[in-house]
Amino acid sequence: MKILTVIGARPQFIKACMLSRMIRSDSKMEEIIVHTGQHYDDNMSAIFFNQLKLPKPDYYLGVGSGSHGKQTGKMLMDLEKVMLLVRPDIVLLYGDTNSTLAGSLTASKLHIPIAHVESGLRSFNKSMPEEINRIVTDHLSDWLFCPSNTAIENLKREGIEKGVYLTGDIMYDAVLHFKHHALKQSSILNELSLSKNNYYLATIHRGENTDDPERLKSILEAFQKVNMEVVLPLHPRTKSKINQFNFTDFISSSSIKIVEPLHYFDMLAVASQANAILTDSGGLQKEAYMLQVPCITLRDETEWVETVMAGWNHLVGTDTQQIVNTVKALQVPKEYVPLFGDGSTSKKIVDILMKSFGEN
Repeated sequence: MKILTVIGARPQFIKACMLSRMIRSDSKMEEIIVHTGQHYDDNMSAIFFNQLKLPKPDYYLGVGSGSHGKQTGKMLMDLEKVMLLVRPDIVLLYGDTNSTLAGSLTASKLHIPIAHVESGLRSFNKSMPEEINRIVTDHLSDWLFCPSNTAIENLKREGIEKGVYLTGDIMYDAVLHFKHHALKQSSILNELSLSKNNYYLATIHRGENTDDPERLKSILEAFQKVNMEVVLPLHPRTKSKINQFNFTDFISSSSIKIVEPLHYFDMLAVASQANAILTDSGGLQKEAYMLQVPCITLRDETEWVETVMAGWNHLVGTDTQQIVNTVKALQVPKEYVPLFGDGSTSKKIVDILMKSFGEN
């Protein structure tokens, strides 16, 4: 079985490293990795491959940044050439990025079966590019690997029931596998003079927040007013918008510690020891839950509704006072339920693909 894996963004590298290990341990499976170049600087790309020991991509498309149409269009052209050359049995996709969308559209046009890891997520906000990407990919996929029962129910409401599997979340595989290594190998806590539960970790990168000056200003003001130091790894998009809107004064406060984007081990170490996490990232919301760290989500909706229902995640939007009040009232829930499987998602996915392929 020849599998073509398409990745292009940092969270996909982490997910792919777990499944790639499992694929390559089976002599009956061959994996070809295509890196679209959607994330292209060393902090967001090369260092992840090195640290996670993810095999070097067989093809690097070097797409880089650009508008959604320009970026996706170039991926479509380049992926078509690769798929025609490689002629894979399956195209394997992760998550909801433009790389995911381009991979699903290209494979579908070429009649190549699609396997989608992290299927069924819905924020029910179609103004989010990620929502469109995940909906289209799910409707084109032949194997839909769902992280939770909520994801399965979302697909069912859209009439998708064939090829749907509850596998758990592959990020949980990664958290369980790498957390110990991160705390042992990373020196970031010492470098930043951080101690357990004495700081908040924050990330902002979604266009709905960074591209709207009022929402971005409101979030940054909240970071100034909370009762503990805020560690803020500054995403390139956010940094650019802060400069564009002349908001540098908002991040010069002594209560905000600006750092460069962190590689996976450093991020895992900082996240695991934080008092709480404030973020607009879907992946970090989920990781916060897996690490049993309370989360405050700086969005109006979330695709990880299970974490909100469990009391570990608080959906607050971007109002300054609402953020500050939620932080002040934050308590660690007494109960923790493993919502995202048992850490064997990679094995389950490979077993399903092997069984399905053997039946074809």
